[in-house]
Amino acid sequence: MDPLIHEWLNLIVRWAHVLFAIAWIGSSLYFMWLDAALEPPSPPRAGVSGELWSVHGGGFYRVEKFGVAPETLPARLHWFKWEAGMTWITGALLITLVFYVGMGGDVFVEPGFARFGGLGAGVIFAVLVAICWALYDAVFKSSFGRARPMQATAMGFVVLVAVIWALCRVMQPQVAYVHVGALIGSLMVANVWMIIIPNQRRMVEALRAGRVPDADRGLQGKIRSTHNSYLTLPVVFTMLSKNFSSTWGSTSNWLILTGIIVVGALVRHWFLLHDKGRTQDGVWIWPAAVALMLGLFFIARAG
Repeated sequence: MDPLIHEWLNLIVRWAHVLFAIAWIGSSLYFMWLDAALEPPSPPRAGVSGELWSVHGGGFYRVEKFGVAPETLPARLHWFKWEAGMTWITGALLITLVFYVGMGGDVFVEPGFARFGGLGAGVIFAVLVAICWALYDAVFKSSFGRARPMQATAMGFVVLVAVIWALCRVMQPQVAYVHVGALIGSLMVANVWMIIIPNQRRMVEALRAGRVPDADRGLQGKIRSTHNSYLTLPVVFTMLSKNFSSTWGSTSNWLILTGIIVVGALVRHWFLLHDKGRTQDGVWIWPAAVALMLGLFFIARAG
């Protein structure tokens, strides 16, 4: 490809990817905050589980959340899905332009994979994403995942660490970091398009048909949305990681990335506690996050 064409395609797609990501992350963070900030309605109103009064841009807003669904629906509902979808589409185009077209088989340091070239690299990564999604989705749909979400999360984290270690062994390390972010981001988008939105649609269809919506569908959507919230900060780091060669350039690059993912999740947990007015429950988080980052710094310094 002509270098100038390649650069301008990169510019346009990267710009679009960042803009869509801002829109998706912004709406996600807002709704997680909103859910945490809701208070019991005063006076109580049938079917309303929480409300929030706020002021912004010179106007006053009143938001209500229904326990399951309202008795009737308005003619127009606002759905939040295209932000996630377009983030993934532009991200897939960007990773293709930068790595599979720009680097080809050089994304791999493992000769056995490098011989497949750029197209093969894309196919291999797509298969990895599909396998990880199938495992993740199956676990959290299972009776085990529903009854023991913390244990299921721990299992998922162990698998993620194994994937990070493997990618850092077979790929150029800076490329591996970006692919870890792309993998996590793909799982997040799949949560939106394959769990959250379909469940919401079925609830809307039931309501319009005069049936009582299945509250469990809303609960499952909330669980996946919470997963996405904890994964947001780690994904943002991977988007920026190529600027920090001491992380991916270390011989312990997989361990450093794992630690940064933990730090990101811890910080996000603190914000969620803060939004719920439970800051006292998270007093340990910032000291733990700082201590962990210092530990990662010394690991990187050791090479």
